[in-house]
Amino acid sequence: MQNPVLMASVLMVAVGFGVTIQSPINAALGRVIASPLAAATISFGVGFTALLLLTLFTGQAPALARVGAAPLWLLVGGFFGALFVFGSLWTVPILGVLTMTLIIVFGQVVAAGLLDAIGAFGLEPRPITLPRILAALCLLAGVVLSRY
Repeated sequence: MQNPVLMASVLMVAVGFGVTIQSPINAALGRVIASPLAAATISFGVGFTALLLLTLFTGQAPALARVGAAPLWLLVGGFFGALFVFGSLWTVPILGVLTMTLIIVFGQVVAAGLLDAIGAFGLEPRPITLPRILAALCLLAGVVLSRY
């Protein structure tokens, strides 16, 4: 597969499957151990271990020592990842996997539209257009339809 856009798209479809499967698995772990917060901690620990091993095996461990050169605000991504894991495993038993996923994607689309509009993090600014607004509203309609 030589097309990087196709490769990235296929990877993200696989990631989407994984994220969707992750939420009910983590919710089940939370039920078994009787703590959603501990389940999120365990999930993050397993993920951390997997990434650390991959970093070591690919020879990229020296980059870990350069974290001190990064501005502190760049470390907030880990917080949002933890919030995602905890929030999804806590809400999937309440909302179901489909509704929870649609709500997450709706939030992502709204945030992405705003980030695009302001050109956040050095991105090329892209205007908020009617088709983009309609795309977000379609997702919101999907949230409503998934509940009734």
